[in-house]
Amino acid sequence: MKEYFVDTPELLDALCDRLRGAAAIALDTEFMREKTYYAQLALLQICNGELIACVDPLALPDLSPLMDIIYDPDIQKVMHAGRQDLEIFFDQRGSLPRPVYDTQIGATLLGYGDQVSYATLVRDMLAVELEKTHTRTNWSQRPLDSGQVIYAQDDVRYLLPIWQRQLRQLEDMGRGGWLDEDFLDLTDLRHYTRAPREAWRRIRGIRVLKGIHLAALRELAAWREERARETDKPRKWVLRDDVLVDLARRMPETDDHLRNMRGLEAQTIKRLGAEILDQVRKCKTLPEAEWPTLGYRFTPTPAQEALVDAMMAMVRQCGLQNSVSPSALATRRDLEQLIAGKTDHLLLHGWRGKLVGRGLQAFLRGEVGIKVNNQNLSIEPQSSN
Repeated sequence: MKEYFVDTPELLDALCDRLRGAAAIALDTEFMREKTYYAQLALLQICNGELIACVDPLALPDLSPLMDIIYDPDIQKVMHAGRQDLEIFFDQRGSLPRPVYDTQIGATLLGYGDQVSYATLVRDMLAVELEKTHTRTNWSQRPLDSGQVIYAQDDVRYLLPIWQRQLRQLEDMGRGGWLDEDFLDLTDLRHYTRAPREAWRRIRGIRVLKGIHLAALRELAAWREERARETDKPRKWVLRDDVLVDLARRMPETDDHLRNMRGLEAQTIKRLGAEILDQVRKCKTLPEAEWPTLGYRFTPTPAQEALVDAMMAMVRQCGLQNSVSPSALATRRDLEQLIAGKTDHLLLHGWRGKLVGRGLQAFLRGEVGIKVNNQNLSIEPQSSN
């Protein structure tokens, strides 16, 4: 397989000529985001089965010719654990490449867990051990040495063979097409948009707040999101989550109030204090009708906890019978939502619904039960007597 390091417009044009018309391409990215709001693309790896290229976006003024190929709807894109890579593409273009196949998701129906590593798949499916030397590389530094380049190439070198093997195995198991819904969900734009006024929902510890204090958190989180985006700095560099929650709980009115709060340094107060107090003042004028709510949260009773335990046993048994990781089938939270009566749930659709979701519903209706035969668990119809 030919290998290229692409760092000039001429080399990029030549690469694009070789990639056009490919049936499928393997994709991966290396990025840095420790000091920025947006992930900084540092390297893009691509393979069509005949060539592997590491494309250097730090040296190239424009990646549009390559992006046009990546976004070609007639070319299958193959990735592993691709959500963060797709986020980078979304930030680049405001849209996502399609269609996408993710080998980590594909592995969930082949007996692996829902977070299997690329190295594990390469080892198990292709009998190749990957080097792990450069897992902590700073990919924004130049020049990259030969070992780093080989490591980056390996991230796409084996993706297409793994994809092809997974497709054959899934077909042999009668599971071809089962993951179509999962891959459509992977490229749903709603997962990648960052609406500032929805940022509060991702903050930990918010259940201690309600009413106007929750409204204050929403406004403060939206302000932080916009400021982080404008300055391209991590959210926590503006204000940490725990500080936001404390601000929303106390709703300070003066600089003295701010100085009495833990986690707020003098420099932060000097730089952002006026903006923070302004956000709090605005919150206090919001009518009650505009206050957000957390919505109903189902808290199982002890009896329902026991019911969830029984359902988890069914999930594990189903995973064993169908060579699917139980964690890929359903979580405890999923089962609690079923008990709470949620009907529009991923667990009830697609392959999960076929394997376990409908059976769990039948169990809740009392139509099937758990039995033990020779120390083996089985799910059987309930007697009508």
